[in-house]
Amino acid sequence: MRQIARSLFSRVENLPIISPHGHVDAAVIEQNLAFPDPAALLVTPDHYVTRLIHTSGVPLDQLGLGSSAAGSRRIWHEFCKAWPLFEGTASGYWIRQEFEHVFGIREEPAVETADQTYDAISAKLAEPGFRPRELFKEFNIEVLATTDDPLDSLDSHAALAADGAFAARVLPTFRPDAYLNIGHPQWQTNVERLLGAVPGSSGYAGYLAALAERRRYFVERGAVSADHGVHTPATLKLDDAEAGRIFERARAGKASAEDREVFEAHMLYQMARMSVEDGLVMTIHPGSYRNHHDPTFEAFGPDAGHDIPFAVNYTEAIRPLLQDFGTAKDFHLVLFTLDETVFSRELAPLAGFYPSVYVGAPWWFLDAPDAMLRFRSAVTETAGFSRSSGFIDDTRAFCSIPARHDTSRRIESAFLARLVAEHRISEERAHELILDIVDSSPRRVFKL
Repeated sequence: MRQIARSLFSRVENLPIISPHGHVDAAVIEQNLAFPDPAALLVTPDHYVTRLIHTSGVPLDQLGLGSSAAGSRRIWHEFCKAWPLFEGTASGYWIRQEFEHVFGIREEPAVETADQTYDAISAKLAEPGFRPRELFKEFNIEVLATTDDPLDSLDSHAALAADGAFAARVLPTFRPDAYLNIGHPQWQTNVERLLGAVPGSSGYAGYLAALAERRRYFVERGAVSADHGVHTPATLKLDDAEAGRIFERARAGKASAEDREVFEAHMLYQMARMSVEDGLVMTIHPGSYRNHHDPTFEAFGPDAGHDIPFAVNYTEAIRPLLQDFGTAKDFHLVLFTLDETVFSRELAPLAGFYPSVYVGAPWWFLDAPDAMLRFRSAVTETAGFSRSSGFIDDTRAFCSIPARHDTSRRIESAFLARLVAEHRISEERAHELILDIVDSSPRRVFKL
């Protein structure tokens, strides 16, 4: 099996990286400034890293979160001290690969050598070859999608697209959560900004028209998808009058908890309707209890590592959307989950019937070797290989992108090798499938 897996991996090891969903800021690539220091690059922005260090009792402000004045070298020492905590974790695998393949450091992080590794990485970051654009080329990234506010000017994307010396594609992604979820603390402010940004927009009808207009703006600037980080995958079709009443109650600050649930479900339905019209691939990322620890949220804000998964129901929740759009021509709907039980019970059967539905790759807490293998086994027997999205790295940590894709390619090779060894597929077919999984699937699903 290992010999077969190595043969399969050799077919895809050096293929370009297609990253259709991630969180790297386009301005980082466009401005091409040197990364500031090892901690700011590898520790502070990566909540996979900070949350695990935090479990050992290290306050987040000592890891650079919030308005912390913690020095970079001190943060690095905390990371090196905590390194044994990463054994067996996906983050541990990625960081080892980054150390060796990006920075040429073979030694394990350790307290005794913290200053030595800090200085070695700092020296690398000062080299011209370690600017973001040069690393972009070295990592062999062909497509990188960012995640963007609906009112973002997308100037960095435009500058990259117009730069003839930059051959890769950096694509914006429409992310309207803070404009759809009336429970969001900035929803009222965001809606007023949205209505003001699109002349002639007012009321609920104007709100829908303004969202459609901003989607059009994104499409014109290269966007291929719209992403939705919703609480649950619930969808609901309200009549315009009822939706308008809830909208106005929310603008007045009088929306109930039921209003919030109903309106978010209705707007997810509306986003699907718009995707059918404008062609943006619709991706749904539900099932995370955001900002689980109130004191941490109050001190450090969102994305501080305390989002916790919970069980979701897709079969009933997504049905109103699929009733109207599940068989719509050229509609692509990619469904993600943090609840592994959903893969075989709900998502694979949905993708095995509806032409629009694709199963999103293991995401966030599940993008680890054993979880990836469980995903492939759970989904493939019902939906086959063609109904999955291709790997999604979903990262803010730029230097971890090649390590994450490398891990996924090895896992897919290992899975296929087992099927070959068990005479369930031929080796010739496995070589075709590994190319499709790694390269063709993300291009096909995300209309690249």
